[in-house]
Amino acid sequence: MIHLSRWKVILLALSFVFGLVFALPNMLTAEQRAALPGWVPSQVLNLGLDLRGGSYLLLEVDLPAMREKRLTNLGEDARSVLGEAGIELTNIAREGNGVVVTLADPTRLDRANELMRELIRPGAGGLADRTVRRVGDDRLRYEFTQGALDSMASEAVSQSIEVVRRRVDETGTKEISITRQGPDRIVVVAPGENDPTELERLVGQTAQLTFQMVESDPLMINDAMAGNVAPHLELTADQDGVTPLLIEKRIILTGENLASASVGQDQNRQNAIDFRFDSAGGRRFADVTSNNIGKRFAILLDGRVISAPTIQTAITTNNGQITGGFSIAEASELVKLLNGGALPAPLKVEERRTVTAELGADAVAAGALSTAVGFIIILAFMLGAYGLLFGGISVIGLLLNGLLIIAAMSMTGATLTLPGIAGLVLTFAVAVDANVLIYERMRDEARAGRSVIASLDAGFNKAMGTIVDANLTTLVAALIMFMFGAGPVRGFAWTLTIGVFTSMLSAVLVAQVGLAWWLKATKPKKLPIAE
Repeated sequence: MIHLSRWKVILLALSFVFGLVFALPNMLTAEQRAALPGWVPSQVLNLGLDLRGGSYLLLEVDLPAMREKRLTNLGEDARSVLGEAGIELTNIAREGNGVVVTLADPTRLDRANELMRELIRPGAGGLADRTVRRVGDDRLRYEFTQGALDSMASEAVSQSIEVVRRRVDETGTKEISITRQGPDRIVVVAPGENDPTELERLVGQTAQLTFQMVESDPLMINDAMAGNVAPHLELTADQDGVTPLLIEKRIILTGENLASASVGQDQNRQNAIDFRFDSAGGRRFADVTSNNIGKRFAILLDGRVISAPTIQTAITTNNGQITGGFSIAEASELVKLLNGGALPAPLKVEERRTVTAELGADAVAAGALSTAVGFIIILAFMLGAYGLLFGGISVIGLLLNGLLIIAAMSMTGATLTLPGIAGLVLTFAVAVDANVLIYERMRDEARAGRSVIASLDAGFNKAMGTIVDANLTTLVAALIMFMFGAGPVRGFAWTLTIGVFTSMLSAVLVAQVGLAWWLKATKPKKLPIAE
């Protein structure tokens, strides 16, 4: 193993080149990195929250609220489709994963069953997401399958992550980390964002935009104000927050049909929201406005009426406008929320943390100091114990190891945290440990009377098994921490994992090539470390 093989020299040279190319951008300013040619890597280490400062939010997706909303829509779908067919209902009751619909005329049960089966759509894997079955002479049970509900929950979390990402990107926050934790939690780490309240407010709004018709019959409004609200209606407040407004529960359009939104001005030069529907939404909007000229419809955001205009004429284009006396800040924020998409379920803040930039700078300084002190101690020990030649080769391997770790983390976009710095220092110790094992085995062989070449060869051969075992044990521990840990624990584990691979390469390969060159150039009679 001490022979100077060409492939070992080439591999070592490529390792140095890789380390320099991918680690160099960390030494440049942002302007210098921007001026680099397109083919030159420009990725840099991302500093974690504890090193750079910023905000940490642990959010929980309110899956029960999402389930409640879906079940409510289920009942309204049944009421709508049967009502349009002239089938009168006496009751719609919530039960389990769905609703039980009671007909006033049992003879129309077969027709009702047929109509409601048309509402069933294929879900995940092509299986039906809903079922319809008779539960009596005048009742039908209309419900989601359990598989469909489970799929909705998983999709809600995934969709929430994407919505949060789009919203935060709109604010200009860079290097944000949004990860899933467990079945229903989301971790948002925003380095450099020192106002968690503002971040929480922007992230936490569901931004559910709905278009619903307004019931203008004075008698029904009076009955609703007296507490007798029809099942298909809902009493709320107009955009002024005071005037009562009676709206239909049935949603005719949602924000999912929006193609884009922007800040504009109405005919009175007041701030407004210009929006454009996709093709399906445009057709639906044209049908609704054509059939309801002279009637009002309400535009609601998260259940609050923000506009309730009267339909003056059919709107056959895909464009529309929301007016409501918005300030420019309110209009801009609403546009960001609409373009970012609606959250499928509310988000609840379970934990929030803030790290100031000053505290982060202190952590960086402390981490740099601890790394430098650790390196100097290792340097002094290796030079003192094994001399300038053998100790110097170990130090060169140590420098290559650090260079490769920084390059690998920069290339993969990994985030360096304070525990990650601890993992870096530990990696240095593990790398030097490999050299110590090799050198001590060489020393034992030389003192036993073996030649220099035999001692060097035995040192690598007999120590390699121990080195591999030690690194495998460290790697298994690091992988367990990475898989089951979170936050700082994963940062430590990731740095340690990279360090295991780079230390095996640097500690062994640098020593082999360096000592082979020395042996070939000097042809020594004695091993220096055996004296």
